[in-house]
Amino acid sequence: MNAAVERNANPAAPAPARVRAQALFEGRTLLSHGEQLMVSILLPAMALLGLHFSSTPDLGPGRRIDLAVPGVLALAVVSTAFTGQAIATGFDRRYGVLRLLGVTPLGSRGLMIAKAVAVAGVVLVQTIVLGGLGFALGWQPRIDGVLPAVLLLALGCWVFVALALTVAGRIRAEGVLVVANLLWVLFAVGGGLLMPTSRYPDAWAAVMKYLPTGALGDGLRGALTGQGNTVVPMLVLVVWGALLTFVATKAFRWSD
Repeated sequence: MNAAVERNANPAAPAPARVRAQALFEGRTLLSHGEQLMVSILLPAMALLGLHFSSTPDLGPGRRIDLAVPGVLALAVVSTAFTGQAIATGFDRRYGVLRLLGVTPLGSRGLMIAKAVAVAGVVLVQTIVLGGLGFALGWQPRIDGVLPAVLLLALGCWVFVALALTVAGRIRAEGVLVVANLLWVLFAVGGGLLMPTSRYPDAWAAVMKYLPTGALGDGLRGALTGQGNTVVPMLVLVVWGALLTFVATKAFRWSD
């Protein structure tokens, strides 16, 4: 009897294999949705063109294109890791997809890791496309800042996926749609993504540099222009990533 049970048992795949399979599924889903591609690539590309060909807002000292591209890359991370993931996860929860995943060995932590890996893959595509557009417009990044920039992008993926799951795991899908899009606008306009935090009023700038949006935007600009600190933004993102990961794993609900 025991031998028969063992023969018929279907043990769970190892954790890395579960995460890899879910990450591949998430990545294919992100890249196959036209709405997601618009938010991930088209809107950041339009923002880059707008910043390059206009004289406002003031991006600070330095070549405008060199300051605009890092900010747009930061915006692209938020578009994919937060806005896209929050909306997709919210509707997956509404339609019962997450409830099915909840009874699998993947677990909330495995889901979060898989989503972060999938987002990192999409961000790589975004970086190639937007970076190529930047080069066509005359962008000249610092070569020695590429490695810190890659690390900052990875940390940004982690932080904003965790934030997306925190929002999508507690709010109904229709509410997630409103909140995610509203926060995207607020992050882009007043969060330090497209503009250096130093260009905002002093009181707000002092707060923004310790928020994940300000840390990501300033960190990428500092890395790719050589005109700023990258260590403090990385530390800020690590702290926010750990905090939001804890909150997401504790507060996440698999069904409405």
